[in-house]
Amino acid sequence: MNGGRKISRATMPMIAALAIALCAALTLAPAARAQESQPVIEDWSLHAQSTAIYQGDFGFHSPYQGPNSLSGNQQWRETISVTGFLGRRLPWDGGALYFDPEFNQGFGVSRSLGIASFPNGEAVKAGFDTPKPNVARLFLRQTFGQGGGQEYLKPDQNQLGENVDIDRFTVTAGKFSASDIFDDNAYAHDPRTQFLNLSFIDALAWDYPADSKGYTDGAAFELIREAWAFRWGLFLEPKIANERDLDPRFWIHLGLVAQLDERYTLFGRGGVMRELVFLNRADMGNLEQAAANGGNIVATRRDRYKAGFALNLEQGLTDDLGFFSRVSWNDGRSEPWAFTDIDRGVSLGLSLQGTSWGRAGDTVGLAGAINGVSKAHANYLAAGGTGIFIGDGRLDYAPEGVIETYYAIALAEPATLTFDYQFVVNPAFNQDRGPVSLFGARLHVEY
Repeated sequence: MNGGRKISRATMPMIAALAIALCAALTLAPAARAQESQPVIEDWSLHAQSTAIYQGDFGFHSPYQGPNSLSGNQQWRETISVTGFLGRRLPWDGGALYFDPEFNQGFGVSRSLGIASFPNGEAVKAGFDTPKPNVARLFLRQTFGQGGGQEYLKPDQNQLGENVDIDRFTVTAGKFSASDIFDDNAYAHDPRTQFLNLSFIDALAWDYPADSKGYTDGAAFELIREAWAFRWGLFLEPKIANERDLDPRFWIHLGLVAQLDERYTLFGRGGVMRELVFLNRADMGNLEQAAANGGNIVATRRDRYKAGFALNLEQGLTDDLGFFSRVSWNDGRSEPWAFTDIDRGVSLGLSLQGTSWGRAGDTVGLAGAINGVSKAHANYLAAGGTGIFIGDGRLDYAPEGVIETYYAIALAEPATLTFDYQFVVNPAFNQDRGPVSLFGARLHVEY
C-alpha cells in the first residue's frame, strides 16, 4: 500500500479535467489581460484552479514502523484538486455571496501519514482513491465602508473586482477556512503556488478549527485601517479529532481567534507583522493522562481548552526578494484536534522573483523550520499513542526539522510548473528514523 504505485485509472478523469482547465485558461487568458488594463467592477465573478502534485522518496532508514509511520520503502503518490470560485454581488450595498465547489483525489506519501510537518499541504484536503466532490466554501461577505479614501480590489478567487473604502468593517459568515482570513503571508501560505510543506503554509502550533478537509462553519469580523487591521473569528470544532462532522453546539465547543496586523515601512520596503492568539474548546483528551494509560487518548476525552499564539512576519527586501518567518506555540496539554501534531514551531525563508535572469514570472523559494512537542506530548507518543499525522509506536524524541526549496516556472500566463525538494530530519520527532529526502513536481493552472 505504501510502496511506489502507478497512477490509478480513477485518477485519469481528474487528469482530463486538469487538461481541460489548462485549455480553457489559455483560451481566456487574452481576455483577462485586456481586462487588467483598467479597473473592472464586477457583479459576477468566475475563476477556477486545478493543481496536480506528484511527490515521493527513494526510501530511508527505518528500523521499525508504527500505525501512523512514514513507510521506509520507496514510494510515490499524487494528489489532484479542481476548484471553482463563483461570486455574486448582492442587491444591497457591500454584500456578496461566494460558492466554491471542489473535487479532490489522491493521498500524500504513506496515505498522508508519518511527518508532523507534512510535505504536501494539498494532501490534507484529499484522501480519496477516486475523485470526490465537496463544497469547499459557501459564505456571505458584507462590507461596511467607513471612509478614509478608496482603494481598488482586483478581481480574484473569492473577490469581486470593486472599489472599497480603505477604512472598513467586514463580516464573513458561512463555510470557509479559518486560514482564509487569519495567518496570511504574501510569500508562504498557498501550497498550490508557493511552498508545499505545512511548516511554510501556516503557523503549525495554531490548531485551527476545521474538518478533515480544512474547512469549517463560522464567522470572522475585520476592522481594517490603512496602517493596521484587527480580525476576530469564531468557528465550529469537529465532533471527533480530524473528522468531517462538525459539532453545532457552538455554546459548548468552539474555536476563537484574534489577530492584529501592523503594516509598516522599513528601509523603504513594506512589511507586515501579524500577532495571533487563539483559544479552543472541544472534547479533547489529556496527553499526560493518556501517556500513563498506555497511549489510550479516547478514555481521557473531556471538555478541555487549548490556548496559544503565533507571530507572522513578511518583509520586502528588494523589488523581487521577500523574507518571511513564523513562530507559534500552544500549551501542549490536550491532544491535537483539527490540524497537526505540533506544539512549538519556528520557520523562516526567502522568496525571489526571476526578474534578474529574465524570468519575471518565475519564483524561487528557500525555507527552513524546526518543530517540536511538549514533554507530555512526547511521552504520549513514546507510550504508543497516535495523532493526526504521526505515531511510530515508540519514540526517541528530537525536534523535527525541514528544509524546502522550489522553483516555479511560468509556462504560460495561466499555468505554472514547480519542482520541489524537501529534506526532513527526525520525521515524527523520532531520531531513530530518517532522514528522508522528498522530491515533487506540481502543475498548477488558474484563471
